[in-house]
This record gives sequence, structure tokens and C-alpha cells, in this order.
Amino acid sequence: MANTRKEVEVQAERFAFSGRGEVYSFTTVQEPPAGYEDQSPYVIGLIRLEDGPLVTAQITDLDDQPLAIGDRVEMVTRKLTSEGERGMIVYGYKFRKVLQRA
Repeated sequence: MANTRKEVEVQAERFAFSGRGEVYSFTTVQEPPAGYEDQSPYVIGLIRLEDGPLVTAQITDLDDQPLAIGDRVEMVTRKLTSEGERGMIVYGYKFRKVLQRA
């Protein structure tokens, strides 16, 4: 039996996304996974980035504002969780509605 496995070299390329996009779909999580009970309820959405891809992320800073498909959003850095006895804070990306500039 011949070995048909082929080695493929992959060239990695760095790409910086704009961090801006629009809400493609969303839902409110009422029953969160273990470790996230203190954040419930929260909104999670599919965001279509201006650069093309869809990403899944929490949508934050709504403060009772309505959210709709097509709303413009921007990426922000927020606390995701804290770990361990010392409470190391883990940060990551979330999205918020685009702030209106004065």
C-alpha cells in the first residue's frame, strides 16, 4: 500500500481586522454555562465584520437600548472572567453599538 499523504506548506499571513461591523443575528442567553452565572442574562451575537468574516461575540454596554439586526457595532476590550484563587482577570473582545460622535 503506497503512502498517499502529501505535506502541504501553509504560509501564515497577519491580518488586522477593522473591529467594526454590523449585527447579523443575536440572542439573549438566560441559562449561561458554568462559571458565567453572574453575567446572566447577556446578549451574544454574530457580527459581520466590515472585512467580511462572521465572528461570534458578546454584545455589551446596551444599557436597556434596543438591539436590531443591522445595527452598527465596534469591538471593545472587556473583562471576560476571572480565574484562580487570586482572581486573575481575563480580558477579551466584545462588541458594543457604535457610539454617536458629537
